[in-house]
Amino acid sequence: MPDHTPRPWESGWSADVSRTPGTRRLWLAGALALATVVACVTALAVDSTDPGPAAAAAPPAPPADHGPGLLSFASPSTRTAAPPKGTSTAPSTAPQSAVSPSAGPSASPVTSPPRRGSSQGSAQRPPKPAATGTSVRSVNYPDRYWHISGDHVRLDPITSTADRLAATFTVVKGLANSGCYSFATADGGYLRHRDFLLRAEHDDGTALFRQDATFCPRPSSVGGATMLESVNYPGRFLRHQNFLLKLDPYQDTDPYRADSAFRLVDAPA
Repeated sequence: MPDHTPRPWESGWSADVSRTPGTRRLWLAGALALATVVACVTALAVDSTDPGPAAAAAPPAPPADHGPGLLSFASPSTRTAAPPKGTSTAPSTAPQSAVSPSAGPSASPVTSPPRRGSSQGSAQRPPKPAATGTSVRSVNYPDRYWHISGDHVRLDPITSTADRLAATFTVVKGLANSGCYSFATADGGYLRHRDFLLRAEHDDGTALFRQDATFCPRPSSVGGATMLESVNYPGRFLRHQNFLLKLDPYQDTDPYRADSAFRLVDAPA
């Protein structure tokens, strides 16, 4: 189809040649740039202005009730959660009982006699022997005394001056333990156990002799009597058997307690 659009030169219009081509567009671009700069300067001036304390608005508080269907997540708490009811995190200050409540009353030991320092022992402390002229008398045979007879010590009656001399000792501090006893004889020897039998021998200067010649007093079940325990064989006590003095392990029997009970007395007249 033929183009009937009028051309400028066909209508008698002529181009404006008095100004540079494109000047109009440059003016429009410059006006737009100027407007942009003015807007930016205005915004910066507004931001730099201090609104003051009154202008700083506090953040709105959350509503008390979010209404049904809304979930609310609180910030984690810094407090320690309370312990469950009935328990306590603080250490108990109540003293612990040494005996279980279910346990019955404690029974007195029957396997060994009371030791020195125990409450039972302090109630029946053995009597202190005389420094010189001491004899050892049997409890269940009160007419018999420790008596040196040959190589051993026996339990014999005293019937002569020689018997009296052989039954008299000087009780000194223990050769191996000053809290115990040693029995010195008239000829300068000591009573000591050897092969578990009591003998009178002279000190050979060895530690074994000093231990064999040291006996520790222990309370007896008989009032005023003493049991004599070996310092190097704890649990063994001097006792008489068939009237011979020997070192025997403790037995929880009446015959043993009677045979091992002695009284330290003045030498018989």
